[in-house]
Amino acid sequence: MLQDFIEVFENIQNTIREPLLVLDSGLKIVKANSSFYNTFKVKSDKTEGRLIYDLGNKQWDIPRLRELLEQILPENKLFNDFEVEHKFENIGLKIMHLNARQIYRKPIQEQLILLAIEDVTNKEYYKRNLEQMVETRTADLTKAKEEAEKSRHLAETSLDEIKKLKAQLEAERMYLQEEIKLEYNHEHIIGQSNAINYIFYKIEQIADIDTNVLILGETGTGKELVARAIHNMSLRKDRALVKMNCAALPSNLIESELFGHEKGAFTSAHSRRLGRFETADGATLFLDEIGELPLDMQPKLLQVMQNGEFERLGSSKTIKVDVRIIAATNRNLEKEVKEGRFREDLWYRLNVFPMTLPPLRDRLDDIPLLVDFYIEKISKRLGKSIKVIPANVMELLQKYQWPGNVRELENVLERAVICSSGPKLHLIDELKDKQGIVKMKDKTLDAVEREYITEVLEQVHGKVSGKNSAAEILGLNRSTLRARMQKLNINIKKT
Repeated sequence: MLQDFIEVFENIQNTIREPLLVLDSGLKIVKANSSFYNTFKVKSDKTEGRLIYDLGNKQWDIPRLRELLEQILPENKLFNDFEVEHKFENIGLKIMHLNARQIYRKPIQEQLILLAIEDVTNKEYYKRNLEQMVETRTADLTKAKEEAEKSRHLAETSLDEIKKLKAQLEAERMYLQEEIKLEYNHEHIIGQSNAINYIFYKIEQIADIDTNVLILGETGTGKELVARAIHNMSLRKDRALVKMNCAALPSNLIESELFGHEKGAFTSAHSRRLGRFETADGATLFLDEIGELPLDMQPKLLQVMQNGEFERLGSSKTIKVDVRIIAATNRNLEKEVKEGRFREDLWYRLNVFPMTLPPLRDRLDDIPLLVDFYIEKISKRLGKSIKVIPANVMELLQKYQWPGNVRELENVLERAVICSSGPKLHLIDELKDKQGIVKMKDKTLDAVEREYITEVLEQVHGKVSGKNSAAEILGLNRSTLRARMQKLNINIKKT
């Protein structure tokens, strides 16, 4: 019977590509096919009749193979794809799937084991390498994702910062474009009198100390010029000085101008706009005519000065800024506080370092220097050549009390240059002598200002703004002039 099986096995063995072994019940090799010999590099004369564990110099004494064969004999089990991994001395590592079953059951006396061996080394290597590649790639992708997430977060943070800086830069650019349109009284603080030298000393004293400054003085004394000098000597000089005239805007627009607004915050808010505080972040904000700030806006200004925080109109997001405040006014704020028109706590906050600018009438020694400076500047702009300033003209200029101060002086000189046909300066304004002004010293500043503004308005037949108007002669913004007229109860009709 065994012989018949062997003959059948020999007839079909070469048609099967997988290595095959036939074992007897003692686990000795009865027969093997050519694929077995080729795959495992063994010879038939050293294979048949040998115990499988002794095959190849006992290289086949494999624990997993013993486990398989010791189970199949007593239990008559069928094993499919029983994986065995072993390193052979002559052929290296092999990964094998074993399929084993008993054949020729009872009543046949001789029982055999058919052992089919599938060499899956290359497949397993590929599979394991693929798994390793997948694992490695997954780890790489996870790391890349984490890095991408970090980069995305950093990019979003950077983008937000760029947007903020861009918006601030755009606001500053627009602000500077508006500032370029303005013509300032003079490019430098001109003078050598004791009064103006003291102001120079005060500027140097406070410039690089990051504290609030309150500049006091009459209209036209150069409060903005001093504010610019303080800023330009400070640690914030690399940024533009941002300015807002509190008297030049309607009260309902001041909050938006100071703190900005979101799109849709009110009817005409078609886009988001940064206010002066955001524009001045890291720089200096000059609040001119601070005494004109509406009472309901003063607590909001105080809050920003105290903690550097505010909210745009239409937004609940708190914005933090670092802004130095320089404020200026021609009002007596202490009196305004007593009369309930200015908050006491805001006045204390502003009045850290007050500076009072001297009026031009207290700087008579500076008038010749100022006259020379303005005559040269105005002549150059108008294409004139004024070389001679008569002594009587200079004497008259020094005797006049200049209620409009330096701004009024510039306007008087410009009219004089326009009307001078030759190299000699001719005044066209009838300036009162010193004695006439002395009589007015008993009057209040408001009374003197009211009288002077009324006189100018009558001279121009009630024309407040435009060419040859009261605003032009006085050197005032038309909104400021109208505000002063309202405060002083001046009502002049055009004639």
